[in-house]
Amino acid sequence: MNGLKLSADLLHGQKTGIYLDQRENYRAVARYATGGKALDCFTSTGGFALHLAAHCESVEAVDSSEAALKTARANAEANGIANIEFRQADLFDLLAGYASARRQFSMVVLDPPAFAKSRRSLDGAATGYKEINLRALRLLAPGGILASCSCSHHVSEAMLLELVAAASLDAGRTLRVLERRTQSQDHPILLTVPETHYLKCLILEVV
Repeated sequence: MNGLKLSADLLHGQKTGIYLDQRENYRAVARYATGGKALDCFTSTGGFALHLAAHCESVEAVDSSEAALKTARANAEANGIANIEFRQADLFDLLAGYASARRQFSMVVLDPPAFAKSRRSLDGAATGYKEINLRALRLLAPGGILASCSCSHHVSEAMLLELVAAASLDAGRTLRVLERRTQSQDHPILLTVPETHYLKCLILEVV
């Protein structure tokens, strides 16, 4: 994928084990990485981190699943990538700790699992999306890049933009929208089937 060799656990991996619907977004986000340190949250098997590594001084890739991280480490090794640190942690706790420690990154990527798996869980999901973006924004200085994704079709792009905007106000950050993206073209969106527009990817700059 995009010139990288990737392994997938077809029997036990999440979905196919590789997020093919993010293929074009991996490359798009990497275009905005211009050195510095990047933080890839919910890295899974390393998709964003592997693409960012060539453009960053270092990448920290975090996930709660040790099994996914094992594959991610193997992917990095297979591609000769040595500047990624893989870490197992709860992202909400980790980001809060990093903010308290005043750590900063040039780029933060958020690609969480679907927080809203049904309409009944939408309110709780909205709280989760706002909070994770708020904690990420506290790690970014002016010029920093936030890539914020949602794969829940119950969360519309308009809703995600509203939640990120609310998070930016609470964090005291002004954001400029660089790109508003969706899934790869081989995952078609049908206008009369709203569930097919499930993946949202916002690329934003702190100004």
